[in-house]
Amino acid sequence: MAVIEPPRAAPFGAETIYHGVTMAETLATRLHAWYEARSTRKELVKLSDRQLDDIGLSRSDIARL
Repeated sequence: MAVIEPPRAAPFGAETIYHGVTMAETLATRLHAWYEARSTRKELVKLSDRQLDDIGLSRSDIARL
């Protein structure tokens, strides 16, 4: 004989904690992406115009990255 259990509700506050953790993960991911883009821009600004041309970029392209 099979026993069927009804679904149990999550403990009080579990859903709120889950959403908080998800939001923190999203924030951390976006912050990391921003930091990486910032680091890339800082390095590209240090290059000469000739070096930028070698990789197919111009000074105005850096601001759009």
